[in-house]
Amino acid sequence: MTLTLTPQDHAMLNGEFGEATQMALRILTTMATVYGATELLDIESAHIDGCLYHGQSGLDFAERLVAGGAQVRVPTTLNVGAIDLVHPEQFLGSADLAQRSTQLMHAYQQMGCAPIWTCTPYQAMHRPAFGSQIAWAESNAIVFANSVLGARTNRYGDFIDICAALTGRAPAVGLHLTAQRRGQLVFHLSGIRPDLLHEDVFFAVLGYFIGAHSQNQIPVIVGLPADTTEDQLKALGAAAASSGAVALFHAVGVTPEAPTLADALQHQPASAEHAVTMADIRATLDKLATVPDGRIGVVALGSPHFSLAEFEQLLPLVEQYPPHPSVDFIVCTNRLALGALQKRGWLDRLKAVNVRLVVDTCVVVMPVVRQRGTLMTNSGKFAHYTPGNIGLEVIFGSLEECVRSGAQGDVWRNKTLWSST
Repeated sequence: MTLTLTPQDHAMLNGEFGEATQMALRILTTMATVYGATELLDIESAHIDGCLYHGQSGLDFAERLVAGGAQVRVPTTLNVGAIDLVHPEQFLGSADLAQRSTQLMHAYQQMGCAPIWTCTPYQAMHRPAFGSQIAWAESNAIVFANSVLGARTNRYGDFIDICAALTGRAPAVGLHLTAQRRGQLVFHLSGIRPDLLHEDVFFAVLGYFIGAHSQNQIPVIVGLPADTTEDQLKALGAAAASSGAVALFHAVGVTPEAPTLADALQHQPASAEHAVTMADIRATLDKLATVPDGRIGVVALGSPHFSLAEFEQLLPLVEQYPPHPSVDFIVCTNRLALGALQKRGWLDRLKAVNVRLVVDTCVVVMPVVRQRGTLMTNSGKFAHYTPGNIGLEVIFGSLEECVRSGAQGDVWRNKTLWSST
């Protein structure tokens, strides 16, 4: 297949828009050829994951772009970095790592990216419209944009994300195309206890199950309540993108491309259909913990970053059950949510009960945890990445279970939550 370029593409490749843009489009066209694309398409926005420091090569690449005069051509937001720039004193790593992480974050700001430093740009600053073409990185942001907003992005990673932002272009393949967004694998929730379908914690577990069983297919979920909330869908997508490679799911009657099952499947037969049972959910729940219930030293919430609605649920709970002094209670969120908390007077109330707020980053990418005990979380994504990323054992539970466990320093359970009846 031959990649056809526009006159402006050729101008960028010829260096008429500067050295950085030339390098970015050269990389992008190479990747487009690898993907089998025959053309590039215009994008309306980008979300960048390359601002998270993983090593010197990422910093070298960003600084070379800056030296070449790089400026983004579309509205571009930034994913988490490796340091909380608002509260740098929380960083527990080396001074050298802090310096390099900060340098990298500043380099992306110099390119014109909006410094919101969050994995949830859709709840902080930018919500692309239904059907809009975008180039987003960060797994939970990708699956949310595709599934809940109905925008269109492939799974873009470090370096390709900023190349798309600098050129305003992306390969016209994959989830950018209508035919490639067809649901394939159907999950029926007819075997799930009806009241559990309204519990926030259920969605992370369901997402983890679906991600693990979808392989490279697009899942369709039948049976979610019509009033399923945005934060519940956020938790579902983040967990599915952690346990599998899910970049798009359809929920019939809930997400915009799935008013009916036939619409989600684009009026074609499903590749397979599965009934999700309570036994499946309980087995998945077991996989989200690495140790039996017992003592905990950390509670970590906010992956994806906590929304204002989630803080509204958290605040009365932690005021009723304040964290035990031996428990490091951490909530990750974005700067805009932090400002809203301060304006409402909620920030002082959270600090008064020793809840620690982290912005710009999160627990599994930044050395911030002060205790070495088992970490408890209500996040499927934190549960998945905590053992490998920061070396702590993990226990999963609902928001209430996390708060009440944090208050007593060992796990408290709602014994009726996962029962069969």
